Amino acid sequence: MQPSLSLCMPHSPNSLALDSCSSLTSPNLRFCGLRREISGFSVPSQLKRGQFIRAKRLIFPRKAQASPAKVSASSDDNGSPPKSFDYDLTIIGAGVGGHGAALHAVEKGLKTAIIEGDTMGGTCVNRGCVPSKALLAVSGRMRELQDQHHLKALGLQVSAAGYDRQAVADHANNLASKIRSNLTNSLKALGVDILTGMGRILGPHKVKYGKVGFSDNVVTARDIIIATGSVPFVPKGIEVDGKTVITSDHALKLEFVPDWVAIVGSGYIGLEFSDVYTALGSEVTFVEALDQLMPGFDPEISKLAQRVLINPRKIDYHTGVFATKITPAKDGKPVIIELTDAKTKEPKDTLEVDAALIATGRAPFTNGLGLENINVETQRGFVPVDERMQVKDKDGNLVPHVYCIGDANGKMMLAHAASAQGISVVEQVTGTDHVLNHLSIPAACFTHPEISMVGLTEPQAREKAQKEGFEISVAKTSFKANTKALAENEGEGLAKLIFRPDNGEILGVHIFGMHAADLIHEASNAIALGTRVQDIKFAVHAHPTLSEVLDELFKSAKVNARGTRPIREPIAV
Repeated sequence: MQPSLSLCMPHSPNSLALDSCSSLTSPNLRFCGLRREISGFSVPSQLKRGQFIRAKRLIFPRKAQASPAKVSASSDDNGSPPKSFDYDLTIIGAGVGGHGAALHAVEKGLKTAIIEGDTMGGTCVNRGCVPSKALLAVSGRMRELQDQHHLKALGLQVSAAGYDRQAVADHANNLASKIRSNLTNSLKALGVDILTGMGRILGPHKVKYGKVGFSDNVVTARDIIIATGSVPFVPKGIEVDGKTVITSDHALKLEFVPDWVAIVGSGYIGLEFSDVYTALGSEVTFVEALDQLMPGFDPEISKLAQRVLINPRKIDYHTGVFATKITPAKDGKPVIIELTDAKTKEPKDTLEVDAALIATGRAPFTNGLGLENINVETQRGFVPVDERMQVKDKDGNLVPHVYCIGDANGKMMLAHAASAQGISVVEQVTGTDHVLNHLSIPAACFTHPEISMVGLTEPQAREKAQKEGFEISVAKTSFKANTKALAENEGEGLAKLIFRPDNGEILGVHIFGMHAADLIHEASNAIALGTRVQDIKFAVHAHPTLSEVLDELFKSAKVNARGTRPIREPIAV
């Protein structure tokens, strides 16, 4: 009879850790120091990739058990690769979500493959976050150079600013190429197998992949993650030609700068492109179906943002209307946009512009995944999942060993949310029960100034408070009271905190102002860690910095509850 040994996760994939002193008594793995020889068993100091303990092979419960049993393995299995599967984990899609999941999987000791049918990095790197930030960097510099009043206040004199359209486009393309290369190299360096082709689930634990016109390959995996992302959503009646009627995918190539462009949709994508186009000299017309611009933001922030980002610029707008038909420019005629009243559905107006950008959101890319082979039906294209990202079948049952992250599940269509979901799934499959708090995930709009947010808007918080029977309070601070913002002559901005005065719980934080996208993380981390207002107000911030905007925000909040900070003895320095 083989002796049984308890397992601890190794600190390095090149080391094996065996601990005879204590056993794993729950799905939550604990970390221990390394020992090369225990109880007479010799452990080789160097192992090939894949020859290390995979606790997931031994720990099957996904949720904590009421009476957890001891988990152990016989010594002759230790360090052996899985015999029944090609991989511990196969990820379909190599965007930011798939990449984040793969990195964490390697860290946790899983033999991992990632399937990519298009280009490494997915939408974010190639057609979204990354190239758009390159264009926004240009628009920010242009705004600064064109703002004579701002420069004069700083004592600067600059001659007329100009730009090279092709050089700007090359900057965005080169940045995407660099990041794409970095992602590929990081996966290869860690030993992740990159499989090229479109992935399709054939059944439990089985995935097919291959390029069109070539023979398919089949791999098996204990667990599968779907991370296929999304594509631009184009409403019916809109004809996209990729030249004069475009999506964000086309706009990022910056093949031309129109004199007059209509942007359909005033969310994150529309706002950022309005910033780029107006900085480069275009006039912009927003077409928004809802009654106000920027409908997804906190109303108070939207109002201030409109005063700063819309009204002073060459931007006009139509709200409460649908763009029911858009015809590309041809034969010397302009782009024609037919507007319909959103409430009455009656024709309202017609616009003639040089170009139209469709910024009406994104749709999940889930066709051809073979979901029918595991009895799964999408809902409006999204793959249904539970709070642990495990896929549900059409009867509402969980599909064993299949997960979906990122835009494809529709929970929160942000690149960093996809990555966080992927990390959470890896925690699940390696035996640690983990549920991601989506209210702690921040979002940002990289206009000039920036907008950022985390948690609930004020209307959402008031609705929740009314339903659950508690009070909420709101605290605000202005960038005009911040020394660093004033030094930069960038005092336009507001930070807003929504919280519970009875216990100090942070419900939401919204920021409009200089570097708002960087400032929001103190608030998002506080929500993620459960830090209360009465505790975080004791945090120390460097002076003078923009971070003091949040320092003043938290200090100004009036909380009835006492602090929950642990009492520590003072330390003499």
